[in-house]
Amino acid sequence: MTVPSEPQSQDVAAFFDVDGTIVEATVVHYYAYLATYGYSDIRRTTWTAAFLPKVAYYLLLDMTNRSRFNRVFYHNYRGMDVAQIRDRSDDHFEHFIRPRMFSGAIERIAEHRTRGERVVLITGSLDFIMEPVSAFLKTDGLIAVKMHEKDGRLTGALTGPPIGDEEKAKVMRAYAEEHHINLAKSYGYADSSSDLPMLHSVGHATVVNPGRKLRRIAKEQDWEIKEWTPSSI
Repeated sequence: MTVPSEPQSQDVAAFFDVDGTIVEATVVHYYAYLATYGYSDIRRTTWTAAFLPKVAYYLLLDMTNRSRFNRVFYHNYRGMDVAQIRDRSDDHFEHFIRPRMFSGAIERIAEHRTRGERVVLITGSLDFIMEPVSAFLKTDGLIAVKMHEKDGRLTGALTGPPIGDEEKAKVMRAYAEEHHINLAKSYGYADSSSDLPMLHSVGHATVVNPGRKLRRIAKEQDWEIKEWTPSSI
């Protein structure tokens, strides 16, 4: 499926998940980069060795309940200096996220923008991590989670529900209502079966690098399937 060439009205939007759909990375990768920023190789190796035992638990939790995984995982940020983390965000984007962005996603976003269609990122990742991504892609909207701050430090607790599973579809529908978007004419891009409520809510769904379950459902629904890889930008 390609984006139609004839112009469409402004009530059409393209909603993109980010992790695994635009970027070959997850919230775990983002945290590891920020937590070890400026570390020596030896110190980073030591940190990784101590953190790895937790990863198996996080993977299992993610497979069973994406929203609960996000809520639990983000406690790792507790106590981090807010100003310091935000200062690292641009460097994080340039050196870690940008090289892992899928060229196919960038091209597809450009197609939607050229046609005058609204492009919106909708993600369970933290806002300060996603803001440079949104700016680089020149999107019209960014829906991401936020974290409470206290005395200049992150608390590890989100200000609202994690954006995943049905919640992702819920916030997308709310955005569409606020901005007069016709979801039946709109597009959705995602890589995980946890995003199925979002994909079922739009008229044109595309799955990116899907696993076995999502691929099977995509074929049954006659959705577009894309295999995208990172490339130098």
